Amino acid sequence: MRLIVFSDLDGTLLDHETYSWDDAKPALRRLAEMGAMVVLASSKTVPEIKPLQRAMGLEACPAIVENGAGIIGLERSQHDADEYKEVRGHLDSLPDRLRSLFLGFGDMSVNLVAEKTGLSLAEAERAKARSFSEPGIWGGSDVERDRFVAALNEQGIKAQQGGRFLTLSKGRTKADAMREITARYRPQHTIALGDAPNDVEMLKAADYGVVVSNPQNAPLPHLQGENTGRILRTTLPGPRGWSWAIEHLLQTLSME
Repeated sequence: MRLIVFSDLDGTLLDHETYSWDDAKPALRRLAEMGAMVVLASSKTVPEIKPLQRAMGLEACPAIVENGAGIIGLERSQHDADEYKEVRGHLDSLPDRLRSLFLGFGDMSVNLVAEKTGLSLAEAERAKARSFSEPGIWGGSDVERDRFVAALNEQGIKAQQGGRFLTLSKGRTKADAMREITARYRPQHTIALGDAPNDVEMLKAADYGVVVSNPQNAPLPHLQGENTGRILRTTLPGPRGWSWAIEHLLQTLSME
């Protein structure tokens, strides 16, 4: 395996507003032609990510789901698909005040999930079909958020901030899942692309990381590795920036 590309979806490979990935199709074809593996790494659930894999021609590749809490398509990856119930149980055990400030997908109707995400009703239903983690909207102050996160940490539940939602899980990250996949395939090179705080660890762990521009969110802080060129930033947003970065790095790695 010469190259594995690990890619976030929303705001990175998928347009933040339209969820289109048309602008990335030429780069995806180039990667397929050279035999590179593309691993989708997202907060999306298994029912959400499998149709995207099929549409992109990535069915043979593993995928990282629910912010790294689970992996599909990887032999010997064993994570309990009932972790969602455990996460929800710890969430519901919090003091009423803190609990009331977090509106999780499990607290929302399909219609409300569709409204908050911009997904269709069918897509929102798939987004609610969770196995490992609980995304949601924080409705309190920063101080209360710190108390909320600390209370969950005491119970072994971690909170990761994504581009849209605060996601609760047992603590595995996209970078943890990336390392598991890399250990299995041992590629010569790895590239990781993302746009949100929960992508940073993954970007740092790859041989080359790419911060994809997302004007809808505050820019990520300066990352170690940017001064040496190991971590890049795109000026183009979403799939256009994704495509530029892949073409640039393939030239850098003499894989064009």
